[in-house]
Amino acid sequence: METSNCSRRFYKHLAMKTKSQAYQKYTKQDHEVWKLLFDRQIKNLSDKACNEYLECMNILKDVLHANSIVDFKKLDNKFKTITGWSIKVVDGLIPRDEFFELLSQKQFPSSTWLRKKTQLDYLEEPDMFHDIFGHVPQLANKDYSNFMKKFGEMGYKNRHDEQYVIRLQRLYWYTIEFGLLNDMGKHKIYGAGIISSFKETNHVFDKDIIVKPYDINQIMDTDFIISTIQSHYFEIESYKQLYESLAEIQ
Repeated sequence: METSNCSRRFYKHLAMKTKSQAYQKYTKQDHEVWKLLFDRQIKNLSDKACNEYLECMNILKDVLHANSIVDFKKLDNKFKTITGWSIKVVDGLIPRDEFFELLSQKQFPSSTWLRKKTQLDYLEEPDMFHDIFGHVPQLANKDYSNFMKKFGEMGYKNRHDEQYVIRLQRLYWYTIEFGLLNDMGKHKIYGAGIISSFKETNHVFDKDIIVKPYDINQIMDTDFIISTIQSHYFEIESYKQLYESLAEIQ
């Protein structure tokens, strides 16, 4: 069965521990790393990320910015007035059934630990910057929010069907983690695995990259390899297309 450093969060069978964000325990160095990561990547994304992502970041700018590590309580309060999502603090990897269930309840699982300066470009598993900077902003978009909630509902409902779950894993990989969006003929990024990675963001625009039109059933039949950097991507036309495509799953 395939797995990934990003999407394996809901495929590794480990017990999920309920945690809270101990915000006062973040050090000065932690805040410096957050600012370094945030400033570097938001600048890098200015002409590479899709407008939808950038608009969502603007909506959240009073609680999600470079000046300090995001406070999950403030972020939750902000989402109450937008799409109703909240952050569920988890201790690393969680069982896939719980991942699906959380999404179906509009709760996004996030770590609270942050990488060190020596780990800016590579991690064994997703940290808070990947989860919050990469995934969470787009939950402020209605169509993206609807897609994530429905994805969770479908996964939880079919959690005992191993082949179905594998196909959902592929969909998650090629959309939520490594998806592109066509913006008037230009490739733009929305996948969190790219958005949160400085190197991946730049790699997408290499001349040898293959970009395929979005086809949900083709995606769910396409394996991926985690040991090498991505060589091909699937590109949606809009978040609405992404959400509505769930009805096409065979």
